[in-house]
Amino acid sequence: MTGALEPAAGAAGPDVSLIIPVRNEEKHIDHCLRSVFAQDFPSERMEILVVDGMSADGTRERVAFWQKEHPNVRLLENRERTAPCAMNIGIRAARGRCIARLDAHSSYAPDYISQCLHYLEKTGADNVGGVLETKGEGFWGTAIALMLSSPFGVGNASFRVGAADGYVDTVPFGAFRRETFERYGYFDERLTRNQDYELNYRIRRQGGKIYLANAIKLTYYSRSSVGAIARNAFANGRWNIITSFLCPGAMGARHFVPFAFVLSLLLLPAAALCLSPLFFLALAAELGLYFLLAFVFAWGAGRRAATATAERPAPAPVYFMALLFLFPLFHICYGCGSAAGLGAARALLP
Repeated sequence: MTGALEPAAGAAGPDVSLIIPVRNEEKHIDHCLRSVFAQDFPSERMEILVVDGMSADGTRERVAFWQKEHPNVRLLENRERTAPCAMNIGIRAARGRCIARLDAHSSYAPDYISQCLHYLEKTGADNVGGVLETKGEGFWGTAIALMLSSPFGVGNASFRVGAADGYVDTVPFGAFRRETFERYGYFDERLTRNQDYELNYRIRRQGGKIYLANAIKLTYYSRSSVGAIARNAFANGRWNIITSFLCPGAMGARHFVPFAFVLSLLLLPAAALCLSPLFFLALAAELGLYFLLAFVFAWGAGRRAATATAERPAPAPVYFMALLFLFPLFHICYGCGSAAGLGAARALLP
């Protein structure tokens, strides 16, 4: 790749350590590792640390299969079974001068690693990452991926909805200089989720930089059932509140918009009954604006999906109706999770 960082000649260790936290990822780990070994960066200059959280399926056997052909794959054990613990185990074991976190639910463009190293060198940033394309399996998986790629679905998350190259608040997964962890500390093991947001917030607060480059490309495979995305939304909303209590400032305002929406659905009718019927007008205006935006974004996404989906494409109106259902489901589950997180956060505080 033109302009990419070249492997360090005569270096004692690998140029980059790839850390992949896994737990029960039998269905996805092959896809992830296949894309790793299709990189244009020399395999011998990488080490791959798969950190397993006591998987009960065939994940470890699949990793062992890859180890037969690739001695630079190492399997580490994570008895705590959480992502931040997995990352910290991997960082302590890593020998590379750069460290990249990979996700087993993703696959990576052939120049992903070389582009990450290039932008670390070019920008001097402490963490770099790229643009995440979300895909799903089947009709509902495709519809969920469309929702997670929509500004109306996920707000202004630049790595999901596209943004110009530049410094940002966070990136997906990320590639780091080794000294980043020596300077700013490791992942916060109290956070089952949002540990990446918290680390990036800590880096920025202490003067470090996070850089997003559109040339760094990866594909994330979303959940493919309505129940799974509803549970995921609830858990994310819950952990946003917990993270904000434990690590004030780590989460951005966009993470609490669904909570505010759910509160308004409860408080505006109550205010109308107790104070003034005018609050019903405010509720009607809010819901009218919400469904107008949902209509616009759902129709545009549905049309794109109907023409772009190669396998069993559905007509645009079908995706449109699915998104009109998924948008409020996702936002309400997310907001209800945040409400549940208030009680959980209070219990965690000293």
